[in-house]
Amino acid sequence: MASSSFSGTANSIFSPNTLLKFRLPPSTLHFQPLYAAPHEPSATASPPQHSGRNTSRYSPQSRPRRNNKPDYKKTTTTIQKEAKPLTVSLISADDVNLMTLCNEGKFEEVIQYVTQGVGADFRVFEALLSYCTKLASLDVGEKVHELLIRSPWSNNVELNGRLVEMYVKSGSMRNARKVFDKMREKKLELWHLMISGYAESGDGESGLHLFEHMRKLRVLELNGDTFSAVLSACASKGAVKQGFVYFELMKNEYGIVPEIEHYLGIIDVLGKSGHLNEALEFVEDMPIEPTKEVWQSIINFARIHGDIELEDRAEELLIRLDSSRNMADKPLAPFQKRHSQFNMLEGKDRVNEFKSTIQHRADAYEKLKGLSGQMRDAGYVPDTRYVLHDIDEAAKEQALMYHSERLAIAYGLISTPARTTLRIIKNLRICGDCHNAIKIMSKIVGRELIVRDNKRFHHFRDGKCSCNDYW
Repeated sequence: MASSSFSGTANSIFSPNTLLKFRLPPSTLHFQPLYAAPHEPSATASPPQHSGRNTSRYSPQSRPRRNNKPDYKKTTTTIQKEAKPLTVSLISADDVNLMTLCNEGKFEEVIQYVTQGVGADFRVFEALLSYCTKLASLDVGEKVHELLIRSPWSNNVELNGRLVEMYVKSGSMRNARKVFDKMREKKLELWHLMISGYAESGDGESGLHLFEHMRKLRVLELNGDTFSAVLSACASKGAVKQGFVYFELMKNEYGIVPEIEHYLGIIDVLGKSGHLNEALEFVEDMPIEPTKEVWQSIINFARIHGDIELEDRAEELLIRLDSSRNMADKPLAPFQKRHSQFNMLEGKDRVNEFKSTIQHRADAYEKLKGLSGQMRDAGYVPDTRYVLHDIDEAAKEQALMYHSERLAIAYGLISTPARTTLRIIKNLRICGDCHNAIKIMSKIVGRELIVRDNKRFHHFRDGKCSCNDYW
């Protein structure tokens, strides 16, 4: 749910209000008479036949005569018409073309119509789930899931697979696993998606458990993509020994020839665990020529762990492969596109967008000012290396404080109930200073802060992040 400048407007995902069409038959448009027999005859009964004498003190004949006395038979006819049940019908599929609305991008309207009872076919649910996956909005995705459960397509294998993908992309592995476990058929790609999803969410151990369960079933033929996902889970868990075991298992038991992505997987396993020398030795012993991606990975891990000598060496080797790389941009390379960044804070039924080129709301600024003192008391020290502009230190610290993801979190804190989880979506990689700041913020405010950048999910809880500070 988050970003760098608040646009001032919020895009409504869907409205909780539902609209019904009421069709009233003309015969029901009558007024009740001023008086009638208390014991009114039923709508199907004929008018009672009276003998010459009155036996009921309440009969119309016993009442005083008036010039405007209603005719009893006419009154009975009126009651018959009013007793006819009111016809209330929901909007039918003939009234609206859901697929046309999907093609026009009007997914919020489609969700409203389906909520009101308009029947949706396979293509409509496919389009809705694709929309939710792209939006990465858990609230909207859960709404579509509810609609799918109530539809004839609730057990469709392909739609449930897309539902799993939507939950994984939204960072809700618990919901993804519930749907995954209930599926009667699971394609190999879906297993890969779940294992990778656990790795991206910082729960590599669950990913490895799922892989072992997959092996025991022996119903699917494992391939190179399987072990790419497994190695990412090992890196997430920091399981160096297991990473090499699975790497050898891939070659010896399954006969899969390692490709560059598998070597990168081992480098990630070693790099995230801080074994930089072993990572460099592994690269030098590789039976294939290292690529730009290999040396860039070494550079990133050397920078994270503060090994300047290894970083410079890897930079030199990278320049030999990519002469267009500018050494002068080395410290700032990950953040060159900051001017175009945006963040989104997902709230109930809406998404607030924050952009660095638009002024934020004053209340978000004030909330951040209030938190800044608490953050410093808790040990936060601004890392001004992440500021691009040539300004003094005080201005750099000020610029860091108002990074878009922090403003999005601040706005979420003042606009949602206490202890509510905040979900922030970034289009760029989170900077190191914001990563440290949000860890401290999560401890101060006592909330889970979930940030999805262009690399992975970061689940900040009680001063810690699920990525273990390597992302």
